[in-house]
Amino acid sequence: MPLALVALAVTAFAIGTTEFAAMGLLPQVAENLDVSIPQAGWLISAYAIGVVIGAPLLTALAAGRPRKAVLVALAGLFATGNLLCAIAPDFWSLAAARVITGLPHGAFFGAGAVAAAELVAPHRRARAVAVMFSGLTVANIVGVPAATLLGQHLGWRATMLVVVAIGALGTVAIARLVPQLPSPAQSGLRHEVSAFRSGQLWLALATVVFGCGGFFACYSYITPLLTEVAGYATGSVTLVLALFGVGMTIGNVLGGFAADRALRPTVCAAFLLLAATLALFGVTARTEWSAAVTVVLIGLFGFAIVPAVQTLVLQKARNAPTLASATVQGAFNLANAQGAYFGGLALDAGLGWTSPTLVGAGLAASGAVIAVIAWAADRRRPAPVGPGSVPAPASGSGSGSDGDRPVPAGGTPAPGTEVCAHG
Repeated sequence: MPLALVALAVTAFAIGTTEFAAMGLLPQVAENLDVSIPQAGWLISAYAIGVVIGAPLLTALAAGRPRKAVLVALAGLFATGNLLCAIAPDFWSLAAARVITGLPHGAFFGAGAVAAAELVAPHRRARAVAVMFSGLTVANIVGVPAATLLGQHLGWRATMLVVVAIGALGTVAIARLVPQLPSPAQSGLRHEVSAFRSGQLWLALATVVFGCGGFFACYSYITPLLTEVAGYATGSVTLVLALFGVGMTIGNVLGGFAADRALRPTVCAAFLLLAATLALFGVTARTEWSAAVTVVLIGLFGFAIVPAVQTLVLQKARNAPTLASATVQGAFNLANAQGAYFGGLALDAGLGWTSPTLVGAGLAASGAVIAVIAWAADRRRPAPVGPGSVPAPASGSGSGSDGDRPVPAGGTPAPGTEVCAHG
């Protein structure tokens, strides 16, 4: 495994920690800045706004620039944003700093996914993307609980300063370990935007917005479900959430391996299994042990989707992948918002603490339906044969998955491969 992937994972760890630890630090922030906990919750929304704005904006500004330089700049901006959070004198300054901190999130994971894919052989691209995203999943096992504990004893500003240090370490590691990557043959904002003419790309993004909303419908309300239904003490919830992180990490690795062998089947199967597990959670949440097991499975199937969908988007936007890849992060945040919203509607309707899991099951099932429709449409479309191309095989499995021979993200054929016509 190239050390450059580890450098990307370190920064992903810092990003995951600062994104999710805010949920556990809300009481400390609210008390320190003299605001209510619901108002402190706006800080989570502020970060998400930064992600949605920053993903297309910063990617557009970086179009055509060397990928390594872009990654270093984005990691540096992330560390700077956290420093502004740590020294913010009041709530509104902190909210503005959270927006700044969220700006590089989507652009970093977008450019990082493309870079990870370019660092390895074509048949290992999904696994390389999974290695980078492992930093995000490990953050839920180690970073978030540690940050919450540190914040409880030394204050939330101490947690932010530790994240600044990790972010700075990631920035230096990227600068030292990531090689200079070849620029794509064509670059620039207009070229990147051209990828969005692909209907298959829009279908891939739709699977994220709707299907992954199922994961977030459950995750947003997991703490009261565990305490009110499963019977966990408040102090034990952190341990169960760490198990969630374990499931995410396992799913991220398995999803990467499976996607390299059969991309489309992996996407469809992961959404179906997530839907089934969320539906089952309404029953298994009644006891502590079965709730804990199901939490691991939800994390596993939920994050098996991530490297598969990210690789699918890279494939559908293969000649202009950076903006499309960054847009996936915006799609995940939209999934987060709509999942939490619909889960909250079920709770407000008095349907009980397990109702968000059933809402999540429906959303995940809708993602599976969209994924199956996209797969069927892709298989029906003939692949024209032209110079430097060969007919796409009918099989939906194998290296490169859904009928495509793998090509690097920049669009140049890898040695020994041919480029298949693809939307």
